[in-house]
Amino acid sequence: MTAEELSKIIVKGMEEKKASDIVVMDLRKIKNSVADFFVICSGNSDTQMESISDSIEEQVVKAGESLPYRKEGKSGKQWILMDYVDVVAHIFLKEKRHYYGLEELWGDAKMVQVN
Repeated sequence: MTAEELSKIIVKGMEEKKASDIVVMDLRKIKNSVADFFVICSGNSDTQMESISDSIEEQVVKAGESLPYRKEGKSGKQWILMDYVDVVAHIFLKEKRHYYGLEELWGDAKMVQVN
């Protein structure tokens, strides 16, 4: 499966749990980028963020891929990072997304707003 296909499956997992402000960032043309794609979304509560994270895992496994290589932030519930190597999913608590500013930090990336 390509990184682009995986990013679409991650978006589907986010949409299943009503994530908001979903953005897909294509980092492939950015020198020294850490992945090919970032998929970013916001959740309204720690419960919703956990549900989004579980939904992403479920959709990815259903598509025949494995669990994330690394997963961080589930206990802090302000920013959950799911590292699938070529694609990294970021689930933010709404208030924290602006604070960390990933879209600005990687501003040279091609961005697609999903919803």
